[in-house]
Amino acid sequence: MIWIYILLLLTYFYSVFYKSKRSIHMLQQNLYNENNRYLKWVLKNIQDFISIDIMVVGLSLVGVFVIYDLEFVSILSMLIMSILFFFVGYSWYKKITNDQNKKKLVVTARVKRLIVTLTILHLLPLIVMIWNLENMTTVWIVLLIETLMLYFNRIVVFIAMLINMPIEKLVYYHYKRLAQKKMKDMTNLKIIGITGSYGKTSSKNILAEILNIKYNALPTPKNLNTFNGLIMTVNNHMDKFTDIFIAEMGAYVRGEIARLCKLVKPKYGILTTIGTAHLESFGSQENIQKGKFELIESLPPDGFGVLNGDDPLQVSYQRKNKVRVIWIGIENKDVDVRAENIKCSAKGTSFDVVWKDDKKKYPFQTKLLGKHNVYNILSAIACGKEFGIEIEELQKAVLKVQPIEHRLELKKLGNFYQIDDAYNSNPVGAKNACEILGMMPGMKIMVTPGMIELGEKEEELNEKFGEQIAEVADLAILIGEKKTEPIKEGLLKKGFDKEKIIIFNDVRDAYPFIMEKAYENEVYALFENDLPDTFNEK
Repeated sequence: MIWIYILLLLTYFYSVFYKSKRSIHMLQQNLYNENNRYLKWVLKNIQDFISIDIMVVGLSLVGVFVIYDLEFVSILSMLIMSILFFFVGYSWYKKITNDQNKKKLVVTARVKRLIVTLTILHLLPLIVMIWNLENMTTVWIVLLIETLMLYFNRIVVFIAMLINMPIEKLVYYHYKRLAQKKMKDMTNLKIIGITGSYGKTSSKNILAEILNIKYNALPTPKNLNTFNGLIMTVNNHMDKFTDIFIAEMGAYVRGEIARLCKLVKPKYGILTTIGTAHLESFGSQENIQKGKFELIESLPPDGFGVLNGDDPLQVSYQRKNKVRVIWIGIENKDVDVRAENIKCSAKGTSFDVVWKDDKKKYPFQTKLLGKHNVYNILSAIACGKEFGIEIEELQKAVLKVQPIEHRLELKKLGNFYQIDDAYNSNPVGAKNACEILGMMPGMKIMVTPGMIELGEKEEELNEKFGEQIAEVADLAILIGEKKTEPIKEGLLKKGFDKEKIIIFNDVRDAYPFIMEKAYENEVYALFENDLPDTFNEK
């Protein structure tokens, strides 16, 4: 009998390992259930509970109520259970291997503590079983408990997180105090906060590159725009040589930006664009507007905020504090810093900048594509000028700014040009991307799975996206037939040729198709949006 127990344990933990790895990854992606994000993801993917796991649960139920006292049948059943455990683990191994994740699971100290707690939870019933191997009833009851824990793995991972909450709070407060003390001790440190519905990361990186021509600027790495992300950046990356800290600030509900500002106390702030991103969690457009303006309202009177004069939701907002505001814009001529004569090509974007108190036009050239990047550059040069950087230096800095990976990144891929805007998408960004595609020579191809997390307006906005694609693209490749139905409707509504709408279930299938087209034409393919790891269409 011992050999069958060993086999059971090995195959059981094999299946637990890979299923837990996926669950922990999604827990991390959903910010450890901040605003119930993880639980919402579990409910959205409830179909995953219909799997091979349920067969193992059924077999253990038979063991408890039917064959617990039949030794030979029990051994045979446990052997079958071991085989099922192996296939459960293998299926999750294959799923994890085939996932095209933009963000891999990061095995942080918090994840390691979670793994320890999970291991203890799974070992406790097994210890009871080991001490009662002669009692088949107890053995089968333990096996039932363990199979249920495997089946409801996502819930068990959530319970393990709840168990660890007191420890995580102590760890959080400890590192929070360290970060606040470090910033307080750096008396000459300038802190800039950046928020908005879209473009935060791009704006932050552009600002850092431009300010670095004179200062030592530290931006939050990648998209670490949460409390833990800011604390980690300060504790792990800030040193005595840091002149400027650029804090990207993300939020899903009202009050989060205010709390982030209380943590880092920015003196300067940039608000990119206010749109519909995370409308579902904010609840309304008004809540998004007020939530984003928490940054500007938190600034001290001797600081300044940079606002977009072309954004109606910024222009119409009635500010409650008296902080100085620098308005930037393109369409609105009554702003402090304005761009005009914008031209986009395969080499990048050129434009002129005019300051309100200076009628002279200053030419700028950048490798970046798109009108929205011009807004980001305007915000950066507005800050740079306020910090004493000469215009000639700003021109050189803008020319050196490198494209951000997966954000309208133009690259030669095989025998065609790829405009890689696959990191994420939103109505404003998608519209800008379409405009850029329309400016390119040769055959223009759109590749997209559409936009998600737009609440009740999602279908309407994707249909409008389809209409925008129809105006600029020669071919439309849609990824996922069900999810892209609204885009298809928008394309057809605008009279787009049905034969030029191609549907694939996997974006990887699009590459050989485009390669074939590129043998006869100069092809520019815009890859607009990549579904997040927490989304699943079956």
